[in-house]
Amino acid sequence: MDPGHHQHLHHHYSVGIDAAGSSGDRFPQWSIQETRDFLIIRAELDPTFMETKRNKLLWEVISTRMKEKGYSRSAEQCKCKWKNLVTRYKGCESMEAEGMRQQQFPFYNELQTIFAARMQRMLWLEAEGGGTATSSKKNKTAAAQFSSDEEDENEDSEGEKGGAKKKRKVKGTYSNIPQVGGSNASMMIIKGVREMMEEFMKQQMEIEMQWLKAYEAREEERKVKEMEWRQTMEALENERIMMDRRWREREEQRKVREEARAEKRDALITALLNKLRREDM
Repeated sequence: MDPGHHQHLHHHYSVGIDAAGSSGDRFPQWSIQETRDFLIIRAELDPTFMETKRNKLLWEVISTRMKEKGYSRSAEQCKCKWKNLVTRYKGCESMEAEGMRQQQFPFYNELQTIFAARMQRMLWLEAEGGGTATSSKKNKTAAAQFSSDEEDENEDSEGEKGGAKKKRKVKGTYSNIPQVGGSNASMMIIKGVREMMEEFMKQQMEIEMQWLKAYEAREEERKVKEMEWRQTMEALENERIMMDRRWREREEQRKVREEARAEKRDALITALLNKLRREDM
C-alpha cells in the first residue's frame, strides 16, 4: 500500500468528518478523544440497542450524554459516526496483522471489544435455549441483531410511511453467521463464537502478561534503587559518626594541652613570686 495513501486514511479516521441527514452539511471534526468517549457511551448502551428495534431514543440518550461530557453532537451525528466506524472496522477485518489493523484504524480495539461482548451475550442466549426449535429461533434473532448497525437508517422512513413494512436485505456485522435454522447452524454459530472468545481471551492474557512483566521489572528496579539509597545513607551515617568521633578526640586533646599550658603558667608565676619575695628579704 502507498504510504501516502495510508497516512491519508489514518488521518481521516483519526479525526473523522461525519455528515448527518440528507442535506450534506459538514459538521465539526471528531477528535480522537471525543470518538473514544463516544465509543465508551455506545458500548454501555449496546445491550439495549440489541433488545429494541426502535433505536431513535437511544441515540438521543447518547447525544445527551455527549453533551454532559462537553461535546455538542446531535443524535443523527452520533448515529452517522457509529455507522462510519462500523464500516471502517469491517474493512480492517480482512487484515491478518493485528498491528496493521490498529495502525490503519485507531479505534479497532474499541469496536472489537464491543462486538466480542455482543457475541458473548449471543452465546449466553444460545446456552439458555431449551430445544432445537427454540435455539434456531434465537439464532435468527441474534444474527438479525448483528445487522442492526446498518438497519438504523430505515427507522425514520418506516415511521413516516405509517408503519408500512419494507424488507431489506442487509449484511450483518459478522457476515459469516449463517442465516439458516437447525442444529448445524447452531453448532456453527457456537463454534465461531468460541473461537472468537478464545482469541479475545488469548489477547487479554498476553496483554496481562506483558503488564505483569513490566510491573515486575519496575518493582525490581525500585528495589535496586532503594537498596542503593539505603547503602548510601548507611555510608553517610558511618562517615558522620567517624567525623564526630575524630572531633571529640581532637577536643579532648585540646583540653589536655590547655590544662598543661595552664599548669606551666601557674608554676612560672609561682616561681616568680617566690623569687621576688626572696629579693625583698
